[in-house]
Amino acid sequence: MDIFESLESEVRCYCRSWDTVFERAAGSTLYSEDGREYVDFFSGAGALNYGHNNPVLLRPLVEYLLSGAIVHSLDMKTPAKRRFLETFQEVILQPRSMDYKVMFPGPTGTNSVEAALKLARKATGRQQVLSFTNAFHGMTLGSLSVTGNSMKRQGAGVPLTNTTSMPYDGFFDGQAPDFLWLRHALEDSGSGLDKPAAVIVETVQGEGGLRAARASWLRGLAELCHDHGILLIVDDVQAGCGRTGTFFSFEEAGITPDIITLSKSISGFGLPLALTLFRPELDIWKPGEHNGTFRGHNPAFVTGTAALDHFWRDGRFEAHVAALIGQLHDGLARIAASVEGATVRGRGLLAGIYYPSPGTAEKIAAESFARGLLLETSGPESEVLKTMPALTISAQELQKGLDILAGAAESVTGIPVALVSSV
Repeated sequence: MDIFESLESEVRCYCRSWDTVFERAAGSTLYSEDGREYVDFFSGAGALNYGHNNPVLLRPLVEYLLSGAIVHSLDMKTPAKRRFLETFQEVILQPRSMDYKVMFPGPTGTNSVEAALKLARKATGRQQVLSFTNAFHGMTLGSLSVTGNSMKRQGAGVPLTNTTSMPYDGFFDGQAPDFLWLRHALEDSGSGLDKPAAVIVETVQGEGGLRAARASWLRGLAELCHDHGILLIVDDVQAGCGRTGTFFSFEEAGITPDIITLSKSISGFGLPLALTLFRPELDIWKPGEHNGTFRGHNPAFVTGTAALDHFWRDGRFEAHVAALIGQLHDGLARIAASVEGATVRGRGLLAGIYYPSPGTAEKIAAESFARGLLLETSGPESEVLKTMPALTISAQELQKGLDILAGAAESVTGIPVALVSSV
């Protein structure tokens, strides 16, 4: 047994599927201690949208660390925080006519969600929060209470209360009108449903099987929330920061959430950072009412500022990402076409293939790793192959990964894949 097995907790997960020691990384390639190369279609679970050790972010980070500048500051004022806030306002909020306050709730996505839930309840004076089937919002108790996965919920060890789960878009395969139950329940005083403080939703369910909500469905949800005075929280922790093609995943739907959660790639470099955005009138916090020791992570402010400044000041990066999205979805569609019932799911560079036969996706993921490609599975039964390549991956690297994936799929299913290189 090595030190990882003898000392580290049994809770470890990814290292069981990828049983190697990763030593270094650059862009969309990881290198193990034994010298093997792996194309990365995982991107740190979405925390590395700009790839590994991107020099655009690495240089200012190294310069900052060597300068003697502040690293840890809680919520005190620093030049690094000033530059991040100014850049976020100038590059992201103002061009989209978004009027939001910015809160640093702690370093992780679940911190952001916890702050959003707490604020929604504080602002409305109501306790109930509505979430959706197959949702995933984090592993702390509040976030787990609005998460659908039964295995993760059971890990809480206590009842997860004051939440109600609703059917996500497509749950009934079009057999019932959208929000039929919720609309009737809100309008019927005998329904037994307490008026909720908020609804929390992912536009693409990253961990829940890459289900992507239609823009019309999201607009219907926003309208329903507005009509009944319910706050709308969009969890953009994984789908945000450009992963669906636009900076925020809900831009295509044209909705205006009351609260937005961001983390993962907001620092751009894999450094811990999270934001909770909310309409100014919801900023009713008392000083220190929600805090955390590591909410002022200045190195993450530095890399986050560099990412916003370099990639998001004009539309050129979005055009680059759009081309990659087309290439990825075309490749996934060709691979899926070889197996009856297999379909492409997701949106943008958060996409994959659903396989109806149990275990198929997991076997293809394992075979892909053996051939030099990192990707994970998604969904309650791990029935979906999930790809999340970096937004900065080249067309050639993306094609290399698709070729490996096609070969792995052929090996597992025994069915040839007609994957035509587009590069």
